[in-house]
Amino acid sequence: MTAKVSYADVEVGTELPAASFPVTRATLVQYAGASGDFNPIHWNEKFAVGVGLPDVIAHGMFTMAEAIRVVTDWAGDPAAVVEYGVRFTKPVVVPDDETGALIEVSAKVAAKLDDDARTVRVDLTAMSAGQKVLGMSRAVVRLA
Repeated sequence: MTAKVSYADVEVGTELPAASFPVTRATLVQYAGASGDFNPIHWNEKFAVGVGLPDVIAHGMFTMAEAIRVVTDWAGDPAAVVEYGVRFTKPVVVPDDETGALIEVSAKVAAKLDDDARTVRVDLTAMSAGQKVLGMSRAVVRLA
């Protein structure tokens, strides 16, 4: 696959389609099984509260992975992302109810980096419960 978005068609300030990603306790258990990260702060409310958290929290890497989906869906190819980094600023708290939590992600092209390599920097904003959960969330993307 290659990126479906053309470098020539993108301007600084181009907004990517925003997306929301639901997270439930079942989602966290599934992710723990896939990742091998069975830290009890991600599934055991008593333990999470006991170590000072407000409740069970989503895995940081899970949150990071959900956020980059906005970029990969827009670009049309996950391999178009050549760099990606974030700072974890707040946890995604996942209550034990029918709705769980919601990660809301928006993104925009912040810079056109290299005409020859057709790369752009995309800045992402990831929010949950009205709080920014990822800081300095940036991806370098190679476009068509």
